[in-house]
Parts: sequence; C-alpha cells; structure tokens
Amino acid sequence: MQYATEARRRARLVRKRVLALPRGLWRPCVCILLGAIVPFEVASPRAFAFQAVSQLVGKTGGVLEPESPPNSNQTVAPAADPFPAEPNPNKPTFPNSSAPELSLPSSPAQGSALQPPAAVNGVVIDDTGAAIPGATITLDDPVSHQKLTATSDGDGLFSFGAVIPGAYNITVAAAGFAPWAVSGILTHSGQDLDLPAVELQVASVDSTVQALSVQQVAEQQLYVEEQQRLIGIVPNFYVTYNWNAAPLSPGQKFRLGLRNSYDPFTFVGAGIGAGIEQGFNQLPGYGQGGTGYAKRFGASYADNFDGTMIGGVILPILLHQDPRYFYKGTGSIPSRALYAISTVVICKGDNGKWQPNYSNVLGNLAAAGISNAYYPASDRNGAGLTIGNALIGTAGGAIGSLFQEFLIKKISRGIPPPAVPSSVTRP
Repeated sequence: MQYATEARRRARLVRKRVLALPRGLWRPCVCILLGAIVPFEVASPRAFAFQAVSQLVGKTGGVLEPESPPNSNQTVAPAADPFPAEPNPNKPTFPNSSAPELSLPSSPAQGSALQPPAAVNGVVIDDTGAAIPGATITLDDPVSHQKLTATSDGDGLFSFGAVIPGAYNITVAAAGFAPWAVSGILTHSGQDLDLPAVELQVASVDSTVQALSVQQVAEQQLYVEEQQRLIGIVPNFYVTYNWNAAPLSPGQKFRLGLRNSYDPFTFVGAGIGAGIEQGFNQLPGYGQGGTGYAKRFGASYADNFDGTMIGGVILPILLHQDPRYFYKGTGSIPSRALYAISTVVICKGDNGKWQPNYSNVLGNLAAAGISNAYYPASDRNGAGLTIGNALIGTAGGAIGSLFQEFLIKKISRGIPPPAVPSSVTRP
C-alpha cells in the first residue's frame, strides 16, 4: 500500500513538471527523452515507467530515489531485443566459441615443410688419397624414392643443399672404380652434415683370356698371307713370314690352292707364258695364230693348276705336310741360299718337324705326267717328257725360293714383320 502511494505521488510530481512546459513542446520532449534515456532492457513495464519518471525528474531538477523491488531474490531477465538483427548466411558460426581454434603441428613429420633444410657435403678420393673428379653421387630417399644427384668437382668435393630431414642412402660411381654405397644416413633440421671421405677402389680387371685353337690361329695367319702381293699385283700366298706359323687344316690347304689358282693374275701369267712359247715356237704341234695361242694358253694354265692342286693341296693333305715356304731372313747369305734351295726337297710337317718334301717332288712328277694328256702328239715323249717337265718344275721351285728369301719380301706389300723367337733352331 505504501509502495502504491509513493508511486502516485511521484507520478503527480512528474505530471506537474511536464505540464509546466509550453503546451506545444511537452509531448515531443517526453517522447524524445523517453527514447534517448530509457534503455530497452528493463525487467517489467512498471520498472520501465519508474525508471523513465526517475530520469525525467532528474533532468528537470527533481529528486527521485530508485525503488527497491519488493522481493530482493527476484531475478531480472534481460528483455528481448525489439529490433533483432537478421541472420547472415555467409557469416561462419563457431559452436561454443567466438572464434575458431588454430592447431599447430605437434610432430616433425607434420611440420617438415616448416623445418629448416639440411645440407650434406663430402669428398671422393681413391686409395692413394688423390681426389676423383667427375664422380656421380646419388642421394636416395628410400621412403619417397626421390633422388638427388651431384657430381664431384676437380677437388673431388660435392654438396647437397636443401635436403629434407630424414634417412637417406648414398651411392657413388666413377669410371674405372668399383661402386660405393652406404645406407641409413640421417639428416636433421638445419644440420650441415660433413660425411667422411668416400674412398673408391680401382675396379678389378677381368684378365681371363679365351685360348684360340690351332685352327683359329692358322685362320688368322692365313688371312694375312692372302693379302701378300708382289708389287701389289702378283699373288704371294704360298709363303709365311712367321717361322712358327700354325699348321694348316685340310680345308685351309684346299682354300689356299683355289685362291691361288683362281686369282686374276694367274690367268695373266698363263697368257704371258703362252705368248713366250708361241714366240719361240715351242710345242709346234699347236701351230701358230690364234688357235695355237689358245692351245698354248690352256696348256700353260693347266700345268700351273695341276702343279698347285697336286703338289700344294692333295699330297700335303694326305702326307700331313705344309706346302708353304717358311721365310728364314737371318744368318749368312750362303746359309740362307742353301736353306732356300733345300726347300724343294725338305719341308715342315704339320707336326712342326722338318721332313722330306714328298709333296713337291711327287707333285711335279704327277703334273708332268698329266701334261702328256693334252700336249701335241708330236711333242709327247713318254717318260722323258714327264721327267724333264718334273725337273724343270723342281728347278723353277728352287729359283723361286731364292727370290723369296732375298728379294720378293722387299718389293711385296701386305707383309707383316717377322716374329722369330731366339730359341728357335733352324735348318
């Protein structure tokens, strides 16, 4: 009751003060004052009225004391905002918090990108301590399989910068040296790692040599002999300038005979011989003119072919003898001349020993006997012609050997230097 009385008294006082204002101004002033000085967040309309009246009285010079609520335990809830803000759909919301919470990496793996890089340095040397330039150094990450490559400089030094901390494998390779490798090199953030000197060992050399067979060695030597030509034109195949030349196989002896018989200059030589015979009217049974020359040409080539194939191929294969002339090249002139002449009756066997040259002697006799088959009937003399032609062939062989020993080598091409061991004993 007392509270209501006091409120009515204060209301009358406010009304009296307001009515004292000019009539045209008191209503707007009340509205302006109430909107400017009275907050919206009040507990109830009665409290709103009391607060408005109290502040208005204070502005106009009156004294009003705030009234205490009858119940001191009453909780005053804030009033709702009469002009609520419209929600903004683009504004992020953070539940139970006014700002998002930032999290920092808690482990080196999560923050490796934020860690300072490491550096790896080293030097490559050989077993004597000398620097090895140009060596290739590879830094390999076994997890990510990323590789960094560097090359050692003139002092053997190398360096890797901006290396992500972690474990790495290192390999080093250089020409002429065995490869070097090590694993588990650890680098830490900001570390400048100096490796121990990398010492490379010289790569081992495979000294295994595949031995050649006797036939393979003979094949190589025969190839060289087939390049030998007198003044670069006349074939000089049946001489070897290697005193210890390997023996020829049957196939190689046959190939050498055919190579000599079918050489273009062999036909030229037969033509020259036929011309000389016709000029001296030898074997007159062939006559003169083109027909006589053709017959002499055929006979001359047949004599050469028969002598080569019988004395240089067939009999050497059957008797296991070497048909080639072995150039001596050392000793006195008489000893060399005697050796050259003797080769028509002695030769080297396939076993490397010297023996009677049955192949040459019998080959000349056989070739002379065959020649009776195509010589003119008027010039056939049976055994006499055969023996005479055999002796001529043998003498021609001796003269040819003398030329081989003293002259032909000097004017021939494709001849290798002789290999004559000092321990070899010659006849």
